[in-house]
Amino acid sequence: MERIGIRELRQHASRYLARVKAGETVEVTDRGKLVALLVPPEPGRNAVDRLVAEGRLTAATLPVRFPERVRAEVSTESMLDEIRDDR
Repeated sequence: MERIGIRELRQHASRYLARVKAGETVEVTDRGKLVALLVPPEPGRNAVDRLVAEGRLTAATLPVRFPERVRAEVSTESMLDEIRDDR
């Protein structure tokens, strides 16, 4: 595991992300203090699946139904003109 400073990461982000993509873990420090870990994602798991597995998120049980779109009887342009006239 490699330990790098924030400035080094900023200057060579592509290099370190390629290493993380290859499976390495990189520790990022700020003035010698560990502030972040760059780790490769677990194969086949996205963030939502991981949060559900950790018990930090509850997946929806029912589909989301959005209300039907309301059509205005007046155009947006005419509403804006009216507002501008009031100024």
